[in-house]
Amino acid sequence: MRIRSLLLLLVLTLIGAFTALNWNVFLANTTLSFGITTLEAPLGLIMLALLVFMVAYCLVYVLYLQSNVLMDTRRNAKELQANRALADKAEASRFTELRAFLEAGMKQNAEQDKATQQALVARLDALESSLRTSVEQSGNSLSAYIGELEDRLAADSAKSGGQG
Repeated sequence: MRIRSLLLLLVLTLIGAFTALNWNVFLANTTLSFGITTLEAPLGLIMLALLVFMVAYCLVYVLYLQSNVLMDTRRNAKELQANRALADKAEASRFTELRAFLEAGMKQNAEQDKATQQALVARLDALESSLRTSVEQSGNSLSAYIGELEDRLAADSAKSGGQG
């Protein structure tokens, strides 16, 4: 953009220098034909006025285009900001949903763990009770066997003691 501006300034300076050097020729009257009528007027001055008009028109047109581009850029920036805010809200909503999903999953896992633990404790209690019963029965059987052996030994000792 800087090079174009310098080039435009250089061209305008050259045109201004050319006009200054040939000012007398620009003011010289010439017969001009407009198709319907003819007129005596300085052709150089008319052409210079047309050139100034075209340059001014082009400058106005360029300013108009730049202002439109600037307004479009601002509008697009606002839309982009609004879309970015909407995307941030959607992302936050997804994070909230993910958090709720994870909390529900963790709660379900905790409930399953608690149920499993209760079932395990109940089974261990049942096994302990069964083991106690088995130990008591084994103890009773052992006591019965020992009692029977004592009775036999006492009977054998009574038989041996009576014979000898």
